[in-house]
Amino acid sequence: MKAVIQRVKEAKVTVEGKVVGEIGEGILVLLGVEIGDDCAQAEWMAEKIVNLRIFADSEGKMNLALSEVKGEMLAVSQFTLAGNCSKGRRPSFDTAAAPEEANRLYNYFMGQVWERGVPVQSGIFQADMAVSLVNDGPVTFILETPPKR
Repeated sequence: MKAVIQRVKEAKVTVEGKVVGEIGEGILVLLGVEIGDDCAQAEWMAEKIVNLRIFADSEGKMNLALSEVKGEMLAVSQFTLAGNCSKGRRPSFDTAAAPEEANRLYNYFMGQVWERGVPVQSGIFQADMAVSLVNDGPVTFILETPPKR
């Protein structure tokens, strides 16, 4: 499982001209699910993102987590994170999970975020979405779940 996370002042996702998910201060998560990913990896990712200390404390240091600043999350499924661009000019998506499994784990991930006390909004799985954001910092990280043992 891969995620691109961005600390944002605000973010929203629009489908066919209609806003379907919108947050204020918090984190935008672009989430890619790969073959072999499971609930344990979704739980790890939710725990990591919710508790990652990337918000400024009173001294301006990145020392506070999303839950501590009472922030929100906008989670957008993005299968292209599983894309491999190392050969040729056209990305290969051989490692992307099947849509049914990817959707199941995407929804499970969001449930895990809710269970950790963070409000989460979402895009629409497999829809053509327009995502807009105001990146705060800019602060952007790429996360991958650890390999299975």
